Amino acid sequence: MTDSAASQQDTTTTQRMTTQPIQAIIFDFDLTLADSSEAIVECTQYALTHLDCPSATPAQIRSVIGLPLQVMFRTLSADTDPARASAFVQHFVRRADDIMVQSTRIYPEVPGLLAELRNEGLAVAIVSTKFRHRIDAILTLAGLRSQVDVLVGGEDVQQHKPDPEGITRALGQLGIPAEQAIYVGDHAVDAQAAARAGTGFIGMVSGTTSFEAWTQAGKAAVKCHVGEVADLVRAMQGARIQR
Repeated sequence: MTDSAASQQDTTTTQRMTTQPIQAIIFDFDLTLADSSEAIVECTQYALTHLDCPSATPAQIRSVIGLPLQVMFRTLSADTDPARASAFVQHFVRRADDIMVQSTRIYPEVPGLLAELRNEGLAVAIVSTKFRHRIDAILTLAGLRSQVDVLVGGEDVQQHKPDPEGITRALGQLGIPAEQAIYVGDHAVDAQAAARAGTGFIGMVSGTTSFEAWTQAGKAAVKCHVGEVADLVRAMQGARIQR
């Protein structure tokens, strides 16, 4: 395919995506719908200690939340040994089994947001590198499990974000095409996964990316908190209808 043909195909895909009504909102979990950073910091430090690795600061750990655990280990330790990365995962999971569910705090705007999206007829899904059973338990504890149609966790995919496999799997379970969905996340890998999956994207500022940074990257983003997603979705829906 020539460059001009590829460009024309991309333009056609974008036009099709921006004229289709939005039917589903798919969320990342950590630092998008909930804050489990304290538990993640503790689990990471626990695992690094058991591997005799240099300690990492809470700020360093928070900067890699949302990445696969093996990638977190390599980033924090500069250790590329696959066996040690696997051992890190085992230690992390062992500690997470004890503290993760009880230590995770759902953002206060989330219950109202999920109810609002579903009242407007939108499907709701979650795609995260976090284990599905852990997200399920956190949502159940918060009384929110019935508000989410599909959960795709880290154990459900072979390739993690920025690969689009998780988003594509959720779309398949929902029976909704990518151009009629929006992915909401806090990290650059979330935006990359959304682009590769062919969905729209809304950036969160509860992670390490600011509103200004999302804007400079050409991404729609909330300014303060996740509760603003509903208004952004309505604005995006309106823009599509006007086309």
